[in-house]
Amino acid sequence: MDHFPIFLRVHGRRIVLSGGGEAALAKLRLLMKTAGRITVFTPNPAPEIENWAAEGKLALVRRAMAPGDTMCAALFYAADEDAVEDARTAAIARADGALVNVVDNLEDSQFITPAIVDRDPVTIAIGTEGAAPVLARAIKADLEERLPAALGPLARIGKRFRKAAEALPFGRARRDFWREYYFKSGPAAMTAGEKGVNGALDKLLAEHLTRKARPGHVHFVGGGPGDPDLLTMKARRVLDEADVVIYDRLISKPILELARREAIMIDAGKEGFGPSMKQEEINDLIVQHGLSGAQVVRLKSGDATVFGRLDEEIDAVDAHQIAWSIVPGITSASAAVAEIGQSLTRRGRNSSVRFLTGHDMKGFADHDWATLARPGEVAAIYMGKKSARFIQGRLIMHGADRHTPVTVIENASRPDQRILETTLDALPHALAAAEMTGPALMFYGLAPREAAAARLRRADTEHALYTYPIQAQEAL
Repeated sequence: MDHFPIFLRVHGRRIVLSGGGEAALAKLRLLMKTAGRITVFTPNPAPEIENWAAEGKLALVRRAMAPGDTMCAALFYAADEDAVEDARTAAIARADGALVNVVDNLEDSQFITPAIVDRDPVTIAIGTEGAAPVLARAIKADLEERLPAALGPLARIGKRFRKAAEALPFGRARRDFWREYYFKSGPAAMTAGEKGVNGALDKLLAEHLTRKARPGHVHFVGGGPGDPDLLTMKARRVLDEADVVIYDRLISKPILELARREAIMIDAGKEGFGPSMKQEEINDLIVQHGLSGAQVVRLKSGDATVFGRLDEEIDAVDAHQIAWSIVPGITSASAAVAEIGQSLTRRGRNSSVRFLTGHDMKGFADHDWATLARPGEVAAIYMGKKSARFIQGRLIMHGADRHTPVTVIENASRPDQRILETTLDALPHALAAAEMTGPALMFYGLAPREAAAARLRRADTEHALYTYPIQAQEAL
């Protein structure tokens, strides 16, 4: 991140702009929405600038900018659309201590102006660090359609009410109050105007002051394979509401970023065949925070119900009478098989599929290897890298064809995904040569279907989705 996003207070402060053409007009239309004192220097102002000056919206100085003209200015815009003149005025502004923006010149600018969605006092800024202004405009258009016009008045009324709301305990009680105001009682009262909204706020506050605190609740959430776009809508919602997030090692950083900034984040990572937090410690953490009244998200990779020791954690929560719920996620097998363009079952080949975990060696030893070794059988093997030679030996010993296809997908759905196509006979050596370090899922009995072509088609589709986010998402 080269540009750190902040909101600068410009109320009553000087904002200076040099220029009188189209670039200047574009910036001024935005700047005049602020409460800053705007001064424009140009010997050739556009008629619109002259009109704005006559209306008292800005001060117009009909000459080129000179040293000292930007003294005490908070911001300066070089908008003369002439590289030499822009460099000259920018140097003056820097010497005077103003922050400088040179229009359409990212390298020489100290700050950039983002695309803005204005629902004053709610302001949403969208920046791409100059890399993709078209994308920023598309996101802005999408948000403009989604956000109701009443959002601004609701926020202005709510702002005046913040002091009264401090009577509520800090934290969840206050958040519940404001959530109910903005998404339920406030919009419902807008039909009666500002007086109606004020009345609704008074009534809502009185209700919340006498309301008992919400008891603790534990959500066991499947975080999916790593791509945040594969999270369910419910998973996103409970993450946004969580006071505490207890997450596994395989949860990706982009998914953790979806949690509230104020949430307590606890890494309960378990590493196969390596150091890890004991399950009893994880159980104690979940119970401790649940009993404190927190909304807890126990975030597990893939689907919470698949190889996640979910039952033990539910038993611990039940023993303390803490309410809980399960939010399913996309298991790694579903994500990985999609990446190779295959189906887990296929008519005439296999009507069932086995999910195995290579971490449980005792369970492996007891497995029905003779059935799995039959032609056409398919298995999705989780955490199977370190036990690859054991898997190979058991299957071959029970008559499996050495040429049976095996596909290993590392970091399925993530940007650093890798696909290894091999056979049962070559599996241990192929894995050793690939030096996979990330989480991997192994498919016994499946080979990639036109993997390169499938990935190319997917890349084209994703490009279309992000080029036209509004129309594409609505179509889907």
